[in-house]
This record gives sequence, C-alpha cells and structure tokens, in this order.
Amino acid sequence: MKKIQSSLILLLTASIWGIAFVAQSIGMDYVGPFTFNAVRSIIGGIMLIPCILGLNKLSRKENIISEKNLKEEKKILLLGGICCGILLCAASNFQQIGIKYTTVGKAGFITACYIILVPLLGIFLGKKTGKVIWLSVVLAVIGLYLLCISDSFSINRGDFFILCCAFLFAVHILVVDYFAPKINGVKLSCIQFLVCGIISAIPMLLFENPTLAALLQAWKPLLYAGIMSCGVGYTLQIIGQKNMNPTIASLILSLESCISVLAGWVLLHQRLSLREILGCAIMFSAILIAQIPEKK
Repeated sequence: MKKIQSSLILLLTASIWGIAFVAQSIGMDYVGPFTFNAVRSIIGGIMLIPCILGLNKLSRKENIISEKNLKEEKKILLLGGICCGILLCAASNFQQIGIKYTTVGKAGFITACYIILVPLLGIFLGKKTGKVIWLSVVLAVIGLYLLCISDSFSINRGDFFILCCAFLFAVHILVVDYFAPKINGVKLSCIQFLVCGIISAIPMLLFENPTLAALLQAWKPLLYAGIMSCGVGYTLQIIGQKNMNPTIASLILSLESCISVLAGWVLLHQRLSLREILGCAIMFSAILIAQIPEKK
C-alpha cells in the first residue's frame, strides 16, 4: 500500500512539474525571464520555511544533533545551498529564455535529457557507464534530431537554450547528489531557491523593467510556479521517494516530459508535427531505457 501511495505522490509531482511549463510560457507574456525566475524562486523558498521550522522543532524534541555536528551541518548547508542555487539559477534562466522561442512540449522533452546526461557526466567523476546508457544516448541524439533540427539542418535558438538548460540541470543533480546525504534536503532546497531568486534579481534589474502592474497580471503563473512547482513539488518528491526504489521513482518523475506535451496541447493549443511526435517518442524511449538497471 505504501508503494502505491508513493507512486501516486510521485505521479502528482510529475504532473505539477509538467504543467509548470505552461505556467512558465504564459508568464513570459507579462514579465521577462529573469523577473519570472527571481519571483518564483523567492516564493518557493518562502514556501519551504514553515516546513523547516517544523523540522527544527522535531529535531529539538528528539535531541538528534549535537551542537558540534549542528555547526558542521550549517557550514555544509550554506556551501551546498549556494552551489546548488547558482546552478539552479543558470539552468532555470536558460530554460525560461528557451521557452520563449519554442513550444512547451519540446521544452519538456529536451529538458528531460538530464536523466541521460547525469550518468554521462559521471564518467568524469570516475563512475562507470554501461552499454544501456550508451544506447540511451544514441536514441536521445536521434530523438533530438527529429525534434529540434529542421529540414534545412538548423536548430531553433529556443531548443539550443533548452539543451543548455538540460546540461546545467544534469550538473545540478550531481551537485545535489553530493550534498544531499550530508544535510537536510528541505533546508538545502530552501537555500538554493533563495540564492537562485537573489541572483536572478540582478539581471532582472539590469536588463528588464519589471513593474507592479506586470507582476499582478502574471500572478497566476508566478504563484503556480513558485508555490506548486518549487514548494509543493519538491516536498512531494521527498515524501514520495521515501518508500520507493530510486530507479522507479526517477522513471515516474520522467513522465513530466509527457505531461508537458499534453498540457501544452490542452491549455495552449500547441501542436507537434508527426516528425516531432516521433522524436518525442524516441527520446522518451531513451529516458525509459536509461532507468533500467544494467544487471537485470
């Protein structure tokens, strides 16, 4: 029963993140990419503060952490939060700019390439990459070609930005993987969102002209991206993964890419050509294969 509940929670998480691509696309009608990310990230960070206060009360009652360990944890937490926040800022801003020039569905599928890029980047960290991953890479390249490259052998600049975003998200995942076992995940997430929001605010003030009227017009996509995608989505991911095999968990979460296509079709009336649909299908196959344990 617990596994079924966890699966449903992770499916809900994937749905929230998939629909968030629509919110990001609509938000661009009113505010610039840096403004959108600055506001949504700060909202997401603030949303996690009540969770952190509750966790702090619980740890005090149980007297789990000694004072010495608490100081050490704070140092690692701050370093991890800053590193993850910088990477999240770069990835999310590339994604937000890319969404302006491509469809929601394509953005969702190209972003999902991080699942394949993570083990590839792991090679440079001394981690072995099996034949299954290389097969996934070949399929992903074929899928990306059909999805992004036109008949004139050119790539849409929006697709290029999303590809950069996928690479940065892959690096972000590896950095989170390094810090997460050492510190509290919710606290790490809160700090990274706040760091991302503060850094995004710098180019927002330099290159964009955010107004209160524009922010009020974009309040729905901003609140959805901030509260649901950042705050609720991340918390549900933590809860869902507690009683779930990580391979199955990542497989369920990768459905985010499919949901982004469906959301773009239903809510924004965006269409994909037969060639692009075939590219999506091949890419999703690559994502599924990347989750299969080599031994089995």
